[in-house]
Order: sequence, then structure tokens, then C-alpha cells
Amino acid sequence: MQNLTRQDLLKVEKPGRYVGGEYNQVIKSKENIKCRFAFCFPDIYDIGMSNLGMKILYGVLNQREDTWCERVFAPWKDMEALMRQKNIELYGLESKDSIREFDMIGFTLQYEMSYTNILNMLDLAHIPVLSKDREEEFPFVVAGGPCACNPEPLADFIDVFMMGEGEVILDKIVQKYIEWKEKKLPKIEYLKSIKDLQGIYIPKLHDETNIIRKTVIEDLDHVYYPTNFVVPNVEIVQNKIPLEIFRGCQRGCRFCQAGYIYRPVREKSPKRLLNLAKQAYHCTGINEISLASLSTCDYSHFLELAEDLIAFGEERKIGLSLPSLRIDSINLDILKKVQSVRKSSLTFAPEAGSQRLRDVINKNITEEEILDGCKLAFENGWTNIKLYFMIGLPTETYKDLDEIVTLANKIVDLYYSMPREKRKGRCNVTVATSTFVPKPHTPFEWCAQNTIDKVELKQQFLKEKLSNKNIKYNWHNPQVSKLEAVIARGDRKVGQIIYEAFRNGAKFDSWESELNLEAWQRAFEIVGVTPEEYANKEYDLETKFPWDHIMHGVEKSFLKREYQKAMKEATSPKCSEGCSGCGVTSIARCKFLESK
Repeated sequence: MQNLTRQDLLKVEKPGRYVGGEYNQVIKSKENIKCRFAFCFPDIYDIGMSNLGMKILYGVLNQREDTWCERVFAPWKDMEALMRQKNIELYGLESKDSIREFDMIGFTLQYEMSYTNILNMLDLAHIPVLSKDREEEFPFVVAGGPCACNPEPLADFIDVFMMGEGEVILDKIVQKYIEWKEKKLPKIEYLKSIKDLQGIYIPKLHDETNIIRKTVIEDLDHVYYPTNFVVPNVEIVQNKIPLEIFRGCQRGCRFCQAGYIYRPVREKSPKRLLNLAKQAYHCTGINEISLASLSTCDYSHFLELAEDLIAFGEERKIGLSLPSLRIDSINLDILKKVQSVRKSSLTFAPEAGSQRLRDVINKNITEEEILDGCKLAFENGWTNIKLYFMIGLPTETYKDLDEIVTLANKIVDLYYSMPREKRKGRCNVTVATSTFVPKPHTPFEWCAQNTIDKVELKQQFLKEKLSNKNIKYNWHNPQVSKLEAVIARGDRKVGQIIYEAFRNGAKFDSWESELNLEAWQRAFEIVGVTPEEYANKEYDLETKFPWDHIMHGVEKSFLKREYQKAMKEATSPKCSEGCSGCGVTSIARCKFLESK
């Protein structure tokens, strides 16, 4: 491990983050390898090891006999200080070799606030952060993931962006790399060899008239899915068996980027899912299964699958976690059975307090459905309810905010209206608010974010109003949300800001305790722009955005129609109830159209 000793590791928090050696890690002989790939997650081990995408792509690449994929995470500040002091370069956990010795370095772009970590990780490996400075001897730096849908803020740092689902693209670019490497050609020739592949965006070779269309896997039942994934040595954020039941979403919430860029909806069969769950349990021993999707109860075989998984888990004491559970889809029998295995709080996301604002954002759910869902939960023994809302949504007023307070109080009153003998202790309702961030490829990409002053006034309003002793109020730092909006809507000038912020010491920006606002403010001053120019600007519908050359399947004309409907407080049906003509059929089949 270069110059790192056991004594060194004992000086840092959670040394298990940095040693590898976990159960199911993949070790290969370097002599037989033609492509060494460093899969880099730009946050700490505890978060990265919880990520499903890393599990999938680590397994996909390591299926190849000629390729070795290793895991790389951002070291926490104590470990980074030690590495810089002892001149230890950032390394892969499996081999402990510096990632500078690898062929390709791949970053997953899960969250805009991790971008300074990407530059810091390259710097830790003594790799130039600007792609123009990386000469022939340096690895290629590639990136993919949801935030790649607007690649421009990172265009000066990344050689190749991958749009869409990585299982398909990664295998192709690795094969092309091996072919290029054997010919011993200049790096530019490799880039030319892959630039016309679907889903590939190469900033230095891009023709502005070219539209980059994402790749889509249409049959999820016959695509690789990990069951023997690496079992962590230390506690991580989500140490569960992730069971991805489908991709995409049919709901069309107008603020939700994932709901648009992951279309169309594609499901796995319940038989395939049950087999995957059994295999993963036997390969890892992890005793909790979590259903992964954007809206669990929209899975067309949900009840069948849930019952099968509960039956499999009961005798083995395997818990079943149901995240993304829509409050209007709670099934009484499933709740009872899940409770019999393992009980926890229930989380719901009404997003807005008033029906008017829920119609604006196309959150097709009524107050009656919310209260009915909470009643079912209370009747079945749950006493802890978490409610997620956004503040600063387009057209929001203080009346809408007051409805959040009213709804939370109604839920508490609902619990205490039950007969005393049916109550299971004290009722606790947690109201959590995040700040709306306008995101590319959504109907709200034209909308302005509220200023910091406006957000803080709204947070204070809710804090004062939510005075019920049974209600707890949590809120998100609006400074982080503002930077997120700047980067999400950014162009290459924002890339300059990211670079300067990194040079001024910014990293781990998503961690409130680590957010260095001075570094960012200085970066804006150096580049000569203000964050308000990006975050708080309302755009005209004819504006040409930096991300318009990226096509994720949903047509711009559809997004405009949805924006206009939002301003009229009009809703659109979910896909299974009627097609709104989003345009996704230009790149993939749509199951809802085919079923009609």
C-alpha cells in the first residue's frame, strides 16, 4: 500500500475504509489483464459502498477475463492529510496500486455537490485535473451517471461522458480500448474510435449539430445483475440487498429529473427478482432486502413479489424494506406482514402541502389519500411518520406553506382520535423540507430558484408554525441547494468556478460541516459571475440551454407543454392511464403504448 503502515491507519477514523480485503472482492493477476479500470465514487466508502450502480458496473467489468475493475473512494480529510504528508497516491482497494497506473478512470456522477471531490481525487493521484494537460502517459478519465445529463460543467476535466445505462456502454468502450491499445496509437485515435457510439459524448470532438442519445436496456430480465457483490468490512449507510424491480417512472412529477431521464419504464419479472434475492442472500449473508425503484408500488407485480419475499424472509429473519412507497398505494396485508418481520418508521413524500401546488408539480395525490394512508399505518402499529416536502416550488405562496402545517397537525390529530387501547405509544411526525432545485430535462428547467433570503424566511415561517409537541421540523441548508442549482444548470464557465473552488480548498461540499462557502465565493469572484445568474434566473421558453445536445428520450416540446400546464395548475395522467406523448419512443419501446 505504497508507504502506508498499520500504525498510520490506526490514526484515522474507520481504517477499514482504506484496506480492502472484503468478502467477494475481485482479485486478478495483472499479467492477464489488458484493461485496468478504476471505478471512482467521489464520496467516502460508507456512501459509495451503498450505491447500486457501483455494484452493477463492478460486476459487469469483472466478468471480462481481460479487464480488472477496482473500487476507489474519496478519502476522508484525516486520511487525505496523511496521504499528502507521506506522498501516497490515491489507490484501488483491490491492488493498492495508484490509479495513475490504470488504463481508465471512471467517475459516477450521482450528485452535483461531489464535483470538487472528483478534481481532488485526480489531484491525489498526481493526475492533471484538466483534460488538456493529460498527455499520452496518463489514463483516460470517463464519467457517467444521472448528472451526466448536463455534462458541460465537467467538460474541461472529463475525456469521455457516457449517457444512459452503463452496462451497455462500458463493455463497448473497454473493448475498443483494448483494440486501440494493441495498435499503440495516439490517445486521440481512441477517442475517434468511440465518438460515434450511441451514448458517447466527447467534448473535444463534439460537433454542435450532433445530438447525443442515451443508451437503453430494454430487457432487464436478461441483463447482468449483481448477487455476489462486495460485503463491506465497516458499517455503511445502506448495508442491504438492493433488489432493482424496475427502471423509469410513469408518474411525471415535474420537478423530478430521475423521473424523466430514466424513462421508459422497464420491469423485471417477479420470478427473476425472487431468484436474485435468494442468490444475493446466499452469496452475501446480508439479512435485509430493499426494493429499489422510483415508485415501488407502481411495479405491476408488487403484491405477488412482496408476498414471495416475505415468505422467503420470515423463517430466515430477513427484513424487507419498502422505500419509495406511495402513500396512496399502501396495502394493508403487506404492511402487516412486513411489520411481523421488522418494524421501522414509514416515510412519505407529499412534496407540497396544498392540493393546488401538488397539481402544479403533477403530484397526483390528494389530502384524503394521504390521511387514509397514515390511518392504515397507525392502525397497524406504526407511530413514527416522516413527511418530505419541497419549499420554493414554482408558484408557491405562504398559503401553500400553511397547508404543510395543517396537514401535519391533521395527521397527529388522526392518531389521537383513535381509541386509547389501539394506540402504541406517542405519535411522532417529522416534517422535512428541502429547497427546490430546477434541474435540466424537466418541465421546471426554465424556473428560478428562490433566493437564500426567501428560503430562510419560509423555513422560519414553518419552524414557528410547526409548534405541536408531536411534530419535529428538519430543513436542508439552502446554501447547498443554491450551489446545486448553479452546477445543475451550469455551462463550461461553471466548470471554471468548480476548478477555482477546488483550488481554494472546496471538497465534500454536500457535507454541511465541510461546506467551504468562502472558497466558492472566491471562485465566483475570480471567474467574474454571480451564483444568482444561474440559480435565481427565470428563463424564456426559447432559451438554448448548455445541455440541449443531450437527448434522454423526453422531447423538449413535451417539457414545454408540461411547464405550460403547470402554470395553469393542470395535471397530466401517469403513463398507465394515458400517454402524454413524451417522445421516449424515439429511442426505446414503451410498454404502456404496446399494451394498448
